[in-house]
Amino acid sequence: MKKQDLANIVYEMIGGTKTQSEAVVKTIFDTIANEMAKGGFVDVAGFGKFEGSMRAARTARNPRTGEMVSVAAKRAPKFKAGKALKDIVAGK
Repeated sequence: MKKQDLANIVYEMIGGTKTQSEAVVKTIFDTIANEMAKGGFVDVAGFGKFEGSMRAARTARNPRTGEMVSVAAKRAPKFKAGKALKDIVAGK
């Protein structure tokens, strides 16, 4: 399923125009991404928690050359599935 498919489902449920439905879906995903970029989280009850967390700076080894390189600290996206989502996926 793609973002366009989600927009079509929203369009079928609430009507309006397809452009409005696409805007709703885009706004939802943009809002989640922007909140994660700030280091915040979005908790959708029964679905899961989207979070932007910092990874610490570290030293890693280049597997090709064996040389040690430093990897800068960076923000990374995390998602933790909620119990209801886990149950649906597991077929319970």
